[in-house]
Amino acid sequence: MDVTPEMKALIDRVGFVSRSNGRMLRNKVGSLVAAARRTGAVHTLDTMSHFFLSMEMIIVGRAIGIGSDKGDVEKDEEGMMLAELLGKRMAWVLKRIYG
Repeated sequence: MDVTPEMKALIDRVGFVSRSNGRMLRNKVGSLVAAARRTGAVHTLDTMSHFFLSMEMIIVGRAIGIGSDKGDVEKDEEGMMLAELLGKRMAWVLKRIYG
């Protein structure tokens, strides 16, 4: 019902490296994606968004996929549509920022 231990370790390590290197993630563009069985996706997105915001990143949106078993998220039509729209929004924002 939150990020995995591996994601938490990545957040902690990347946060330290970014702060030690002049806030290297400041103004970088990111998006939030979570896959969940039933619950926890919103809390997972919240954890990741706190990290992005503390790193002064630009968040373009989020997507959630739902599934019980391996491969089920790919069958979640709404989740896949959200992910596709998120990818298009990310591309649009990046094009606006970097030309």
